[in-house]
Formats: sequence, structure tokens, C-alpha cells
Amino acid sequence: MLVVEEIISRAKVFFNIIIALLSDERLDCRRRREHIVRYVMAHRMPDQVSRVFRLTCNNDKDCLDNLRMDMSSFARLCYLLHNVGGLSNSKYVRVEEKVCFFLSVLAHHKKNVTVKFDHVRSGHTVSIYFNAVLVSLLKLVPILTVTPKPVEDGCTVARWKHFKGCLGALDGTYINVQTPLAHKPRYRNRKGGISVNILGVVDRNMNFVYMLPGWEGSAADGRVLRDAVSGDNGLKVPTGEGVRYHLDEWAQGCQAPQDQKELFNQRHSKARNIIERTWGIMKWRWAVLRSTTFYPLRTQNRMILACALLHNFIRREMEVDPAEAQIHEDHREFYNDDLPAEVEYVASIDPSNEWGVWRDNLAGEMFYEWRGGL
Repeated sequence: MLVVEEIISRAKVFFNIIIALLSDERLDCRRRREHIVRYVMAHRMPDQVSRVFRLTCNNDKDCLDNLRMDMSSFARLCYLLHNVGGLSNSKYVRVEEKVCFFLSVLAHHKKNVTVKFDHVRSGHTVSIYFNAVLVSLLKLVPILTVTPKPVEDGCTVARWKHFKGCLGALDGTYINVQTPLAHKPRYRNRKGGISVNILGVVDRNMNFVYMLPGWEGSAADGRVLRDAVSGDNGLKVPTGEGVRYHLDEWAQGCQAPQDQKELFNQRHSKARNIIERTWGIMKWRWAVLRSTTFYPLRTQNRMILACALLHNFIRREMEVDPAEAQIHEDHREFYNDDLPAEVEYVASIDPSNEWGVWRDNLAGEMFYEWRGGL
């Protein structure tokens, strides 16, 4: 009997010890929970709203510096993306903030980790809505692509008055990209960089009327051009007959045009310089075009096209293009760097007979006028 009572007594002691230990553990858990800061969207929303307000509703200068357009243009862009591109508000992120994500990446080549910190968002949120804005923007191609107008007979602009009926100028440029190791030889250009070869066509007001991204950097300009203008009614691009191209009209002696062909090439070079200036403005405005990104190659090509569409939108909506106001002749690093370092001689030609006659007649008229009608 005494043995049984002793066993029961000891069991009660052990039971009380276990109860005490469990109570201490629950108390410790409760204390730890009091020090845990849980993720609650309501806590972050004031910071998120404040960031978007500072970018888009505070003043035009901040909006221009960060998003490359003024507040009014930004509002119209959001309207187009929402009503035409199909971009909608989500539960916690409005259209305006999604567009801020997107423009910040293009304008300043910000990484995902930087954008998520600036906007108090997760990296997943930034990535998802960046791609959503990109898809919506590409749906605006019919709206933002400009239809060119030909040079009229009464044009008095020295650069264009001789080229009646001209729609614009075209040229290619290299944009650095990131590719898988196995594909790098295909994308290595003649300067040794890994890039894509982009063909662009602009009108006289430096608006893009056509762009063909995606060709490997190793592809020759002629190959890219054939892809763009193939067909029976394709564009015919003569290249001269062993005649110097880039010349100084006001130079003396052998540096000045010596005949009607050289004068034609010199003025033709001045007219097509509009595409060089456009590429310069594009690369100044969108930093993502000036250095390699780490997006998939297909996304990188879409981003290049998106930059051209936004370029057209800004020039249409703003009276003065801020990028053009900042670019001067001494900022050559932003211009297309494919200009020749020396006098260029072109040795092949494949025009139609009709085009050849038209060009020769125009060259003769230019030379006669330049020589003072002598």
C-alpha cells in the first residue's frame, strides 16, 4: 500500500513539472509573437502612394527627370494603356504605379531590386507588372506609329527642298543585349560587342515610322534591309558609283564637291543625318538602350520597340522634346557611332533605270544651282 502511494506522489510531482514547463513555453511563444512585425499591405500603402504622387503629381521637373515626360503626358499615356492597351488596376496596384515601374526601368536602367525598394514593393510585383505594361504598350503600335508625309514641291527647308516626295531616312544601329553563351557568336558585331542590329526609319520630324528589331549583331546592314523591303515593289537603295559620300559643302579645293554626283551625295548625307540624331535622342532618353540588360532576348527586343513608341508619344504630346533640347553636336557619344572616320567610297550600285535617271537629273540641277547657274 505504501509503495502505491509513493508512486502516485512521484507521478503528481512529475505532472506538475511538465505543466510548468508547458506554461513557460507558451509564455515564451507569446512574448516572441509580440516582437514579430507581420507583412500587412495597409501598413505600406501610405509610402507607396506617396512615392507615386511625388513622381507624377508634384511638379513637371521631377516627372521629366524620372519618367522622361511631364505630368500631363504621363496621365495621357496611362489613359491609353488602360483604355486601349487593356492595362487595368489590380487589388493593390493602380495603373499609374505600374507605368512608373516600367518607365523607371527604361529611363534609368534600374534593376528590379532598386525599383522594389523605391516603391516599397516585392520584386515579384515589379516583375509581373513591368511585363504587363510592356504587353499593353505594344498594343498601341497602330496609334503611336507615325504615317510619314512626303516632302512637298513648295518646301523651303535647305536640308529637304531638293528631295521632293521623300518620306524620311533609314539607318541601323547596334543595341547591346545579353544572350546565352552558345548564341554569342551570332550576336557578335563587327566591333566585337554582343548586340542586335536594329533598322529604323524616321520622318523629317524624327518620329519613327518603322522599326525592325531582332537581327543578330553579326548580320550585315544589307541583309537586314532586304528583310525589311523585300518584294517586287520594295524600296530601291542606290549606293553611288565609287563617289565620295561625306563631304564639306563649304570646304575649299579637293575637300569640296568636285562634280554633281559628289554634291548630290553630300546633300543626301545631310538629309539622312536626321536618323542619326534620332538614334542619339533615343539613347540619351532611355538608358536601357545604352547598356546590356539581363532580360530574355525576346523581351529585350520588345523593350527596344517600346522605347521607339514612347519616343513618338513624347514628341507628339509635348511641345518641346526635352531630350532634343539636351542633345548638342558635342554629345557625339549618344549619336549612332556608325559614321565613317574617313572619306567613304561606295563601290556597288543596283538601282532601277528609272531611279538612276531621276537621281542623275536631280544631281545635275543641284550642281547647276550650287555653281551659281554657270
